[in-house]
This record gives sequence, C-alpha cells and structure tokens, in this order.
Amino acid sequence: MPLPALCALRHRNFRLFLTGQIFALVGYWIQMVAQSWLLYRLTESATLLGLLAFASSLPILLLSPVAGWWADRCNLHRTMFATQILELLQAATLAGLALAGIIAPWHIITLAMFMGILVAVELPIRHAYLLELVDGKEDLPNAIALTSLMANSGRMVGPALAGVLIGIFSEAHCFLINALSYIAVVVSFLMIRVRPQPREPSKQKLLAGLREGFAYSWNLLPIRALLLTLSVVALLAAPYSTLMPVVVREVFHGDSELMGFLMSASGGGAICGTLYLASRRNARGLIRLIIGAVLAAGTALTLFANAPSVWLALPLLSVVGFGILVTSVSVNTILQTIVDDDKRGRVMSLYTASFLGMMPFGALLAGAVADVAGPRLTLTLGGISCVVAALVLARKRHAIRAGVRPIYERLGIARR
Repeated sequence: MPLPALCALRHRNFRLFLTGQIFALVGYWIQMVAQSWLLYRLTESATLLGLLAFASSLPILLLSPVAGWWADRCNLHRTMFATQILELLQAATLAGLALAGIIAPWHIITLAMFMGILVAVELPIRHAYLLELVDGKEDLPNAIALTSLMANSGRMVGPALAGVLIGIFSEAHCFLINALSYIAVVVSFLMIRVRPQPREPSKQKLLAGLREGFAYSWNLLPIRALLLTLSVVALLAAPYSTLMPVVVREVFHGDSELMGFLMSASGGGAICGTLYLASRRNARGLIRLIIGAVLAAGTALTLFANAPSVWLALPLLSVVGFGILVTSVSVNTILQTIVDDDKRGRVMSLYTASFLGMMPFGALLAGAVADVAGPRLTLTLGGISCVVAALVLARKRHAIRAGVRPIYERLGIARR
C-alpha cells in the first residue's frame, strides 16, 4: 500500500506524466537561467531583464482566463500533448539561433513571449488534467504536492547545471539540452491512457462564461482573499529571480556558477516545502500555513536584500523559495478542493493569472526600479510588502475559515 506522501503514485497515468515532467522541468530551468544570463551578458541592462520576464509572463495574465474557459470544454490530454510539442520547437529554435551565432536580444524576448503563450494555455489545462490522471479528488492534494515537488526539483537541479554548462560550453548548449528533454515528455504522453471525461455540452458563450467564473470567485471570500494575497507575493516577491543576474554581478561580484547556486538554493527550499505538503493528508490547516509562509518569505527576502555575504544569502533564499512555494501550492490545493467541478478550469485560470500572470508586472517594475535605486532597495521593498500582506490575511482568517468549513464538512475533510 502506498505511503500517504506517495499515494497518488498508485495511478499509472500519473506516474507516466510525472516521469516525463522530471526531464522537461530540469531542461526548462536550464533554459530559463541561460536565457537570462545571455541577455544580461549581451546588454548589461536590468530593465531588459525585466522586459524579458514581462514578455514571457504577460500572455499568462491575458490568455489564462480564455484557456480556463477552454479547459472546461476541450480534450485535456490532446491539448496538453500539443503544447508540449510546441514547447519542444520553441527550445529547438532558440538553440539553433544561438548555435549559429546570430541570436540577438529581440530573438530571446520574442521566443520567451511565445513560450509564455504556450504556458498560458497549458497551465489551467494542466490543473484540470491532474484530476483525470488520479481518477478523482481523494489523491488530488497529494498529486498536486508531488507535481510541485518535481517542478521544484527541476528548479533546484536545473540552475546549478546551467551555471556549470554555461561556464564549460555556452548558453546555446543549455537551450539544446532543453529541447532534447522534451523527448521524454512526448514518450510519456504517448503511453498515457485516459478515459474521455463525460462533459455536458454547454452553449454558454466565452464572455458569459468568463463573467460567471470571475463573479463566482470574487463573491466567495476564501477564493478572493487567497487570490489577492497570492497576487501580492507574485507581484512584489517572486520577481527576485528576475534580478538575480544583477545581484550576482553587482552585489556579490560573481559569475554564472554563483547565479546557478543561488537559484538552486531557492529551489532547495521549495523542495522542502513540497515534501512537507506531500506528507499532509488533506487541506485542513492550510489557511494558517499560508499566513506563516507569506510572512516567512517576506522576512527572508528583506534580509537577503541586505545580506553581507553569499553564505548568508544562500539559506535566506532557501526560506524565500520555501515560503513562496508553500503559499502557491496551498492556495492551489484549497481552490481545487472547494470549487465546483464545472467551474474548476475558470477558477484555476484566475489562480494562474494571480500568480504567474502578475509576475510580468512585478518583473518589469523590479527591473526599472533596480536600474534607478539598485537591487538591494528593490528587494527590500518587496519583502516588506509581503509581510504586510500576511498580516492583512491573518486579520481575515476567521471569516475565511467560516466560508471554507461547510465545504470541508460536506467533503468529509472536517467533522460536522
């Protein structure tokens, strides 16, 4: 019998999906670090780093609601497979331009925007697709936690490998490795066998569907409060990674390997967060956990911004990674648990827009402020903002629990 922390692995389709994602996520983070380092090496501009993150994440904000509406209607397996093929082609194009020696900043930013479009379509569908892979809600929280564990394992391993690969070879080889990693994804999707989920045909128009999903989310205090808190974290704390090339070169006077280790430290903290969440049996107590995670991330980011040495910066970044991961996954788990099935795609698209969709504005803002005020002050302001957001959420926790508890009781998560 599977351990509680691994119970989602009893589902064959989920095991296949997770196996393919391990390779793809390592490759993805290798590419993310390499493209940021390459752009900063070519331009030495923090503003352009912010523009890169803005271009890659803006489509998530704009397209996720539409993708969520589509997720409630489309064949999830086929759509997921198509996005993976297109992501492979994106990485291959980036590698080809870099290997040919003709890559320019506008190539990097344009291809990053194309990847952002694919991610915007994929993410709401991925959230809904998990439910098909585990055949119901019983193992869904564990599936979410294990998926997050794999994502953050890639986030820890990928940047460290990128730093070494850039030092030994070049950024172009990092892009090539990412393209090759998608072969495992393609094979895993070809082996997955999911039963088409019966869906009632809907005549609801796109705009009407989006309005219904937004009104549903806004009128429920737990959903509204959690999404607003997540937006603050994404806007003002998560963009620390955008400024990492600037921090490495201007504050710590390091190279690509140091950047890889700092990003890996954040990923290591995130892995600790996912291991903890995977060990939990249900969604009880997550409101309190989110408050503590946002508070910890904000405090650690403030201290990291003023760290006098790399050795102090590394553990602080681990706490930042832990806090942001626990916040995002816990909000995800609560939403997946309490929303009505026929609105899941649209609500999860709002989750995606609140988290990944706010990052482009945070990245653009962080890059512009850092060019004027420096990276230390920029990150300090972001950390303090998260502390304030945690305190505001703490004041609303009783009302949020009152809204969630009847749903938990109906699902058997909490006793009546």
